[in-house]
Parts: sequence; structure tokens; C-alpha cells
Amino acid sequence: MRAKLFEGVAAGILLLVGVSTRTAGAQAAAANECNATCLTNLADQYIAAMVKHDPSGLPLAPGYKYTENTAAIQIGDGLWVGASEAPTTFKIYAADPVSKQVGLYCVMKEFNKPVMLGLRLKVEGGKITEIEHVVVRDIRPAGMPNLVTPRPGLVQTIPVAQRVSRDEMFRIADSYFDSIEQSNGDLAPYADDCVRHENGMQTTTNTTPRPTPLDAATAGPAANPTFAKIGALGCHDSMNTRVLSYITKIRPRRLIIIDEERGLVFGLPMFVHRGNVRQIKIVGVPGVDTIPMNFGPIDLQATEIFAIRDGKIHEIEALGYLLPYNSKTGWE
Repeated sequence: MRAKLFEGVAAGILLLVGVSTRTAGAQAAAANECNATCLTNLADQYIAAMVKHDPSGLPLAPGYKYTENTAAIQIGDGLWVGASEAPTTFKIYAADPVSKQVGLYCVMKEFNKPVMLGLRLKVEGGKITEIEHVVVRDIRPAGMPNLVTPRPGLVQTIPVAQRVSRDEMFRIADSYFDSIEQSNGDLAPYADDCVRHENGMQTTTNTTPRPTPLDAATAGPAANPTFAKIGALGCHDSMNTRVLSYITKIRPRRLIIIDEERGLVFGLPMFVHRGNVRQIKIVGVPGVDTIPMNFGPIDLQATEIFAIRDGKIHEIEALGYLLPYNSKTGWE
């Protein structure tokens, strides 16, 4: 009898110890999880370390991976060599505790010259496991005025009533790429006030003619007044002109950071251009029939941010770096 009683007590103690151990383990794991504020702070810490050229204080996980413009390199190389000033007024964060990632789209300085950076960090157990840079080092002067302060819709917390589910945010952002591939503005839910910026340059909804990234890709200065007409159109209508039909596909799309509080989807898509479209047939723009095209075969590694409110795309902010055709992202 006493032996059985002792066995029962011992079993109870072991059970309590097991529960206590599991509880302590769960609490420790929770303590290591990084919330949105933690993720944003880590992005700032990373940038500060880069400007100081000293990664020693960063919580780097063993075996971390780091790429810049798709090339795998080591901490201390790439932008780490010449980073000379942290971003000041142009910073857009997308923090996603669910995927354990943070994105930062910013303007900083390298060798005292402005550069655009799309940064992605993945954080697991309080350690940085993945680092990805997309750096644009040749910012055109025409884009600089739009790279001083982010548009409010890209940095503000949005009311709960204007939010949609994570799955819906992903679907909406993904539909933008379908819209490009099929030259169909009806495939994505563009808001009436939707405006797209690329490398700082406004490419839709322009009230006055402005240069766009496409000017450099076309053959001859005669393209400028043409793009002025197309650039005056909104996100929906400009897509229907087929002006982006020279883009073969967007694969992989890599929509991997979803910030529900700010309504942002942060992606790192690869734009593929076979170079087979040398004349763009324009639709629905009076006086414009075709545009000569001198672009590709080439790829473009982009960083894209979509601001989604009430189920519609309001702001699109993009930067891109040119690569050889059929390039890999470095994260396959």
C-alpha cells in the first residue's frame, strides 16, 4: 500500500515538474519572439551598425544568410563598405510578427551620396537569420523630390475598420502583378487616388509632365510627350494602355511581409523582360499608336510596397535594380 502511494506521489511530482518545465519553455520562447516594435527597432539597430561599419553588436544567428542585389556576400561587404549616413526623413517600415520579418524602404547615404535601400530582415528566437538588400545607387535627379518624405498612406497606422485579412492583403497585392502581366487594370482593385512611384519618379496620375523610368528604355526623345500623356492617367487606366506590355512576367513575386496595422504588403519580386517586345502597341491614348522599346533581355530585382485600405490599392512605392536576364533572387 505504502509503495503504491509513494509511486502515485512520485508520478504527480513528475507531472508537475513536466508541466512547469513546458510552461517555462513556452514563456522563454514567447520572450524571444519579436513583436512589431521589436522588429522595427532591430531594423534601426541594423542600419546604425552598418553606418558604424561594426556588426559586433548585432544579434546574428549562426549560419545567417545575407544577399545584396541577389549576390550572397558576408557582413562587412556591399553597402556595409561605404554606408555613411542613416536614413533621416524617408523611411517606410513594414513589420510582420507572423512571418517574423521586417522590411525597410529608405533613402540613406553611401560614400556621402544618396542611395535607395530595400531591406528585409528575418528574426527567429531573437536572432537575425536572413538579411536581404536591394540597393539603387543611381537615383535620377527627377526622382529626388519624392524621396524626401514618404506619403502619409505608407507610414500611418490605419483604422481597424479599413483593414482586411492577411489573405486578402496578399491576394490584392498579387493581383497587381496579374494586372501588369495581362495589361488589364480591371484585375486589381485600384483606388481612384492610387499613385505609383518607381525609384522616386511618379509614373501615374501626374498633373504636369514628368520624366519616368521608361524614358530611358525607349528609343529616342520623341517618347517624352507620349509618356506625359500616359503618365497623366491613374493606376487603373494606365495599365489598360498596355504601356507595360514589354514586361514578360513577374516571377517569383515574393510577397512575404504583411503589416496589418499599416495596411502594407512588402515584396521582392523579379521582373523578367525577354526583350522580344520592341514596339509597344498603345491602346486608348489619342494620338499615340506605338512606342519604340529598347529594353531587354534583362531582369529587374524590385522592392515593392502596396498600401491597402478598404480593400483597395492606394499607394505603390517601388525601387528596382537591373540584372542579367534569367537571374536568380538568391533565395530560391
